[in-house]
Amino acid sequence: MTEDHHDADRDALDAALAGRGEYELFPCDPELADTAAFCAHYGFALEDSANTIIVVGKGAEPVYAACVVLATHRLDVNRTIKGRFGRKASFASPDETRAITGHEIGGVTVFGLPAGLPVWIDAAVMARERIVLGGGSRSWKVIAPSSILLTLADATVVEGLANPAPPREP
Repeated sequence: MTEDHHDADRDALDAALAGRGEYELFPCDPELADTAAFCAHYGFALEDSANTIIVVGKGAEPVYAACVVLATHRLDVNRTIKGRFGRKASFASPDETRAITGHEIGGVTVFGLPAGLPVWIDAAVMARERIVLGGGSRSWKVIAPSSILLTLADATVVEGLANPAPPREP
């Protein structure tokens, strides 16, 4: 990746964040963009890291939503997501995610998504004072108060969207 590409990514991110309140852009090594590697390398707590995950409601006409969940939680696709869509649901594939967001897995951001795409935020995310989010590329993260998510036009806070994940083996 060239420096010009990084600058374009940052410009797009700054534009998507304009007017949303305070935030910090944090550059990261693209090889360390995946949540666990990022947190371990840069010293952030997993419970302060939130992932944006695209889900799909299955059917002749698939429907999509962006979900924001803490890294310590797992989306409840089989109950909560299915119930919100009113049909079978699953995680969108990396290709679907890229087509909808323009972002690679490990860099998906909730900011600047297509208008009309529902954004479902797990209530546990809103309990965090500060969160680390993907920045639209594997080279940037956004650090901001969780309240920044409430500035999104299509955002809904959902109780029980995700559940605490079982502890990982050391």
